[in-house]
Amino acid sequence: MEILIKVIQLLLSLSILVIVHEFGHFAAAKIFKTRVEKFYLFFNPWFSIFKFNYKGTEYGMGWLPLGGYVKIAGMIDESMDKEAMKLPAQPYEFRSKPAWQRLIIMLGGVTMNVVLAFVIYIGMLSVYGEQYLPTSEANKYGIATDSLARSFGLVNGDKVLSVDGKYIEDFNKIPLTLILDNAHSIQVERDGKLVDVELPEGAIGQLVKHQSPLFLSVRIPFIAGAFPENSVARDAGMQAGDTILGINGEMMKYFQDFREGIQQYKNQDVTIDVKRGNDTLSLAMHVPEEGLIGVYPHNQMTDFFTFSEKSYSIAQAIPAGMTKTVDGIGGYLKQLKLLFSPEVKAYESVGGFIAIGNIFPSVFHWESFWRLTAFLSIMLAVLNLLPIPALDGGHVMFLMYEIIARRKPSDKFMEVAQIVGMVILFSLLIFANGNDIIKLFR
Repeated sequence: MEILIKVIQLLLSLSILVIVHEFGHFAAAKIFKTRVEKFYLFFNPWFSIFKFNYKGTEYGMGWLPLGGYVKIAGMIDESMDKEAMKLPAQPYEFRSKPAWQRLIIMLGGVTMNVVLAFVIYIGMLSVYGEQYLPTSEANKYGIATDSLARSFGLVNGDKVLSVDGKYIEDFNKIPLTLILDNAHSIQVERDGKLVDVELPEGAIGQLVKHQSPLFLSVRIPFIAGAFPENSVARDAGMQAGDTILGINGEMMKYFQDFREGIQQYKNQDVTIDVKRGNDTLSLAMHVPEEGLIGVYPHNQMTDFFTFSEKSYSIAQAIPAGMTKTVDGIGGYLKQLKLLFSPEVKAYESVGGFIAIGNIFPSVFHWESFWRLTAFLSIMLAVLNLLPIPALDGGHVMFLMYEIIARRKPSDKFMEVAQIVGMVILFSLLIFANGNDIIKLFR
C-alpha cells in the first residue's frame, strides 16, 4: 500500500509538471500564431489512452509515463517528422517565425516551471507558514553524531556554531550546506571551548554516499515513552514518564548516548538509574543478547525544543516565495556541479523514477507533496536548460547561434542533432534507472 501511495503521488506530481511545462510552450506558440498540432500528457507510441481535437490541436494522454510533449508545426522535435519539413514553409509554422519568437517559445516551458515553483511556495507559505529548528535551539543539549560524523572529528555534545565561519539558521540544513558549499571546517563549542573541526580530505564525497539523517541530529533526554510487548525494562518496573539517568552509576541521560552505551552490556545484569517525580530509583534487569531493554523514548520534539514558526500574509509570501525559488535554483545548480566532482562521485547517487518516487512520503501529506512538487519543478526547469539537443536547452543553444551568426543551422544538421540528443537522453535515462535497480538488489 505504501508503494502504491508513493506511485500515485509521483504520477500526480509529474502530470502537473508536464502539463504546466508543455503549456508554457503551447501558450507562447499561440501568442505568436504558431500552429500546435498535438498536446500530450505522457508519450503515445502506437496508441493513445484517449485523444480529441479542438481548434486544430489534438489533445491526448499517452500510455508511457515518461513525460509529455507538444508538437509544434514546422519544428524538428522528438517526433522526427522529416516529411513535413520537406514541404514549403508555411506562415503558421515554427520555422517561419523570427528567431526571437522561436526563442521565447522554447523558453516557455522552463519559464512556466519556475513560475509554478514560485506559485507553490507562495501558497505553502501563506497556508502553512514556515517552521524549522534553529541551530541555537538544537544546541540546547548538544548534538548527537553517528560514526561518520565522529570520524570527521565531531563528538556527542558538541554545539555547532558555524560552517566555514558562516552561521546556519536552520539546523537541518547543515549537512546539505556542507555538501553544496564544499565546506572545509565546522566550528563547534566543546566543553565551553571553541573548537575548529577541519573536515578530512574526501569528507564531502563520504557524506554524499552516507545519506543518513543521523549524521548530525539533536540529543534529547531519555524519557520513557512506551514499551513493546516483550520489555525487559517494563518487567523490571520502569514506567512511562521515567527519566533514565544512566547504567550502573555511569551517567547516560541522553537517549543517543544510552542507545550506544547499553550495547556494551549484552547478556549482562545491570542497574538502570531512573528519576520518577522527586525520587531516584535503581532498576535491576538483564540485558538481552540484542542489547535492547525494550523502551521507546518520548520523542515529541516540541516538548524539548522551541521551533521557529512564522506565518505569512499573501503580500509577505510573495517576496519570500521568490527568495525560496531563487535559492532552490541556486541549490540545484550546485547539486549538478557535484556530478563533475571526481572526489564526490555523485553520479553513483543519480537515480531515476524509483529514486524520485522514494522522496515522497508513504502517507499522502499535502504539505510534503507540494513542497516536493516545487522542488521537482525547479529540477525540471534546470535540467531542461542543459545544452543537450532534444532538450529545450539544446534548441535555445542553436537559436542563440542563429541570432549571433545571423544564419540558421541546416535542417539536416538539426535532424542529426536531435537524434544525438535523444540517444544521450535515453542513455542517461537507462543509467539513472539502472542505478535504482542496482540499489534495490543491494
